[in-house]
Amino acid sequence: MILESGNNYIGALKGNQSGLFKDVKKNFLAESTYQQINKGHGRVEKRYVSICQNLDGIRSWPGLTTLIQVKSERQVFTHNVIEVTNETRYYISSLSETAQEIAKRIRGYWGVENKVHYVRDVTQGEDASRIRTTPVIQIFALARNFSLNLYRDNMFNNMAQAQRLCSFGLDTLKRLFRMK
Repeated sequence: MILESGNNYIGALKGNQSGLFKDVKKNFLAESTYQQINKGHGRVEKRYVSICQNLDGIRSWPGLTTLIQVKSERQVFTHNVIEVTNETRYYISSLSETAQEIAKRIRGYWGVENKVHYVRDVTQGEDASRIRTTPVIQIFALARNFSLNLYRDNMFNNMAQAQRLCSFGLDTLKRLFRMK
């Protein structure tokens, strides 16, 4: 369906596709690698994004052209101690791009995850919601999205801070809704 609509995909491989995951892990040979280093929030994260377009030994998958391996090393500084964690993730893609372009796309996805899904799950408590009746589920999702759009439209960068400020009183809400 994705390919039929003229689009491409990058998909993370996990246990739900165990056969494909094992194939990729066993047969992955890096053809090119791009390194990213990010510093901030008391940590340093190094990511090595490698691609492989040799699909020998990989079971058939619609549109598959590229195998991707992301090795990350995270150093967290807490109480004068450096904790180091390493992780290796695998992806598949229908794109034929460089390791640098793929790295940018994967980071872009995490930007969406952090700006939208994390905010909805944690700040707005969507996962903890006990609402199970339609159409109430959709109404509350619409209200949550509407509030995020209002906060961003009013130049808030921190959604938790915006939510706290708006809960202080009607005057703040009136200003956000441009009411008198």
